[in-house]
Amino acid sequence: MRGAKAMIVGLVTTALLPVSPLLAGGPVRIAGQLSGLVTDSAGRPQVGAIVMLYNKQDKVLQRSGTDFAGNFTFDDLLPDLYSVRVSFASFVPAVKEFVAVRPGMRSLLEVNLSRVFSSIQLVATSPTPSGLMSDDWKWTLRADSALRPILRMLPELNSQRARAAGSLERASLFSDSRGLVRISASDGGETAGSIGEADLGTQFAFATSVYGGTHLKFSGNVGYGTASGSPTAAIRTTFQRDIGSASPAVSVTMRQIFLPFHGVTGSASGADGSLPAIRSIAVSLADKTQLSDSLSVEYGAQIDMVSFLERLHYFSPYARLTYALPRGFLDVTYTSGNARPELGLNASDQNADLQREVTALSLIPRVTLDNGRTRLQRGDDYEVGVTEKFGSREYRVSVYNESVSNNTLTIAHPDGSLFPGDLLPDLFSGSALFNAGRFETTGYTASVTQDLGENYKLTATYGTVGVMAVRTGGPAVSSADDLRQFMESQQRPAVTLRASGTVKETGSRFVASYQWADYSSALPGPQFLTQSTRPGPGLNFMVRQQIPSIPGVPWRIEASAEMRNLLAQGYLPVNMPGGRQLLLVNAPRSLRGGLAFVF
Repeated sequence: MRGAKAMIVGLVTTALLPVSPLLAGGPVRIAGQLSGLVTDSAGRPQVGAIVMLYNKQDKVLQRSGTDFAGNFTFDDLLPDLYSVRVSFASFVPAVKEFVAVRPGMRSLLEVNLSRVFSSIQLVATSPTPSGLMSDDWKWTLRADSALRPILRMLPELNSQRARAAGSLERASLFSDSRGLVRISASDGGETAGSIGEADLGTQFAFATSVYGGTHLKFSGNVGYGTASGSPTAAIRTTFQRDIGSASPAVSVTMRQIFLPFHGVTGSASGADGSLPAIRSIAVSLADKTQLSDSLSVEYGAQIDMVSFLERLHYFSPYARLTYALPRGFLDVTYTSGNARPELGLNASDQNADLQREVTALSLIPRVTLDNGRTRLQRGDDYEVGVTEKFGSREYRVSVYNESVSNNTLTIAHPDGSLFPGDLLPDLFSGSALFNAGRFETTGYTASVTQDLGENYKLTATYGTVGVMAVRTGGPAVSSADDLRQFMESQQRPAVTLRASGTVKETGSRFVASYQWADYSSALPGPQFLTQSTRPGPGLNFMVRQQIPSIPGVPWRIEASAEMRNLLAQGYLPVNMPGGRQLLLVNAPRSLRGGLAFVF
């Protein structure tokens, strides 16, 4: 018995001998280290800069400050990919994602802060001076047969992470550059829309990324006025940063519009009948944040300053809340001031951000006159919608409330003696803009969309639209105040059929729609809705055809044709003394075609 006990004690002592040096050296840790140096653009170390360390779920793990030499260090980090954010007063924050930390290694970062573009670069990876993973521990891991299958997987995983991190390290200063240029022309017809959407003839947009996390976008809309030949133009620049799940953006938009002179006179005209240019500048802030797995919010605000006879300032906030449902989503939208049709654009398109920039740029302020005083059309819109998809069929129900101040109507080809001091020439035609006062409407829409194979869709929509109609039984209109007094808001039912798709053999994309409604009214259809399928009056077609590009040319060419209200529905005649009539046309028939170069 004593011999058996002695044998057991000897075996246990022998088994513990190889690991005794490890135990004597203290606890063994498998970790890495992340260090860095923070300087300004001149290379001076920055003391007291705040450095935040995030994991892959964008949660803060550690926080540190730079010392007197501008250095910072994060110790005892598990091997993984991390994000670093460095901020300091009066400098633009610097963000670096996918920073790889390897066991027993120290990753060195070089942070350069500036007032325009701050950057973080991975400059070296070296063994940690403190030896967080000893050679004895490495030998023990290699010698343990039970761990060998796991160790055989780690090199592949680490190589994938290294490629993900290295691709960002090797990125040039400017990357992911995209752009488009559109050249279009119309039949010389009417205004493009009741909310002031305009295509001046040449549109362009360009987007690029700076060090991966910073995005710059530049867009323009250029044309020539019919009166003086002076260029009418709009320019927009957007600066956007990716910070975790948020993407804040700042945009500056400038416009200069020369109005044509078509014999429309009034107190706004000078001695020669000329009108001053409309100049505006707008500064907007926008952000989009994923609050949870199911909830996201998109919000922002814009300040507009308009100069035309007077200087006007106004504020336009907006917000859209989207909640993901098991088969669809719920969205709640609020906009005030300016219309926001770009909120409804399909984000799945690779150039959706460029299209949103062009759409936002094309919304020209709707300036009108009221007894010689300058007024601007503004609206408040509330929308709630639910979308559910079952197989190949999608259902949507939405309700909205719209309130518009200084509502703008279009009077077709007025003579010079009509309503002096209350008409303003329209930029796009020989018509004039008239301030009809206030307009309020509440409506709903219910739609069903059926997928016809992979490339075609058919949508049927029923709902109500708000219109402005002339009160029955009233006397003839003899002044601008009479016209405002006799116009009233009404609700009209409407049915819309819409077909869209892509012809696979030719690559042609098309959208065709027709809306049935009582068009004995002005201003048919909601003006400020943000839905992607806003119903338009009458018969409408849009076709885009991709043209085979020249081999070796780094862009593709698309030809487009757009036909609106081909049946000329929604024209409202108003009787005046002496048997005369004026014609209100807010959805004119128009034809437009053009070429787009996408690169």
